[in-house]
Amino acid sequence: MSGDWADRKIHFVGAGGAGMSGLALAVLELGASVTGSDRDHSSYLERLEAAGIEVAVGHDATNVPDGAEVVLSSAIGDDNPEILAARDAGLRILHRSELLAEACQGRQVVAVAGTHGKTTTTAMVAWALRSLGIDSAFFVGGEVPDLGPGGTPTNASWSGEGPVVVEADESDGSFLRLDPTVAVVTNLEMDHHANWDGMAALRKAFAEFVTGVGTAVLPGADPATAFLDGLASETVTFDLEGPGPEALVLKVPGRHNLLDARAALAALQAIGVESDGAAAALADFPGVSRRLEFRGEMGGIPVYDDYAHHPTEVRATIEALREIAPGRVLAVFQPHLYSRTQALAPEFGEALAGADRVVVTEVYPAREVPEGALAGVSGLDILRETTDRNGGRGAWWAPDLEAADRAIRSIAGQGDLVVTIGAGDVSGLAGRLVTEGDGES
Repeated sequence: MSGDWADRKIHFVGAGGAGMSGLALAVLELGASVTGSDRDHSSYLERLEAAGIEVAVGHDATNVPDGAEVVLSSAIGDDNPEILAARDAGLRILHRSELLAEACQGRQVVAVAGTHGKTTTTAMVAWALRSLGIDSAFFVGGEVPDLGPGGTPTNASWSGEGPVVVEADESDGSFLRLDPTVAVVTNLEMDHHANWDGMAALRKAFAEFVTGVGTAVLPGADPATAFLDGLASETVTFDLEGPGPEALVLKVPGRHNLLDARAALAALQAIGVESDGAAAALADFPGVSRRLEFRGEMGGIPVYDDYAHHPTEVRATIEALREIAPGRVLAVFQPHLYSRTQALAPEFGEALAGADRVVVTEVYPAREVPEGALAGVSGLDILRETTDRNGGRGAWWAPDLEAADRAIRSIAGQGDLVVTIGAGDVSGLAGRLVTEGDGES
């Protein structure tokens, strides 16, 4: 139902999300009348306000304009008052991914999916295209420094008729609504346990994502994704040896970032971008917010923040920090979702054992409640697993972020590096550690 965008009023419920805010800016650029709301103010809402979009803080039925189409993400529940009001008024309600697919119609689409690395890989493709002066649009699930107007950070941009680079979210299956020209799969592991019955269902979804597209970009020699080979018209593989220049140098540390860069180069190659130029552009890639992001210092101790919320990601984060930390790596980990904690506690313990000292907080629940099958699940489960595996190096329990603040200050010393890890609100702790320094007034 794309039609004439200028005739459409579109209201975003949860407009402050990374994906939702970027899409709101895109449809505004296409000519639609756009409004939105979210429960809290954020930098994403500030960007919408700066673009002239009216946004409300707090959800209320009165926020929904008469005759508007109402867009939601999977984070918005059916009991949201704006969704209830839209349903009562007979308004069209659609998922963010449906509107994104509409906006991308008729464009060359590079869709990046996978359990880990899709945000960084998407950002890398967008960065290279912009650096090389290639007209393009992009939607990234995190803010990229210097990619916005005047060198400002941004997560999305809509421009011209060139390729559209999209982070494709598999968590709820919504990535299947896209119709990509190039489908990138960075890797494949079980992560969203509440939304998928098991690996068989997840594999089936990824097979559908890849089947029939022009080019699939897949990790080479990876048993987890080998079943996808041959489902697209053409397959391009990536690994640490290629495609692209033999020597690929990045500002951002870690083997996982090198792999993401190789995936990005392969995707760019699939749409006709020359590899040497793309690799040169990626040499200046600044990273993505909350991905090994340096936040400042706490009394001379460097503090980093990372979005890792799966054991594979936690391990990669700690290993990457070892490349830049001559001393101890001290980690504050906030588990995300009870279902993930229940399913992967031993794996989290193994990954966190790679740090020298660990503070574990209670679970950030997001949309879940610890009832039924999840009753009794706690961050303590991960703490116990970490203690069993870290050789007595030390692990502390902090039921909340205030306790984590006190714990990490008591542990850290000169020569150490502190990292906050998790997809919840633990990022706020990194900010406090830096702004409040050693805690003295």
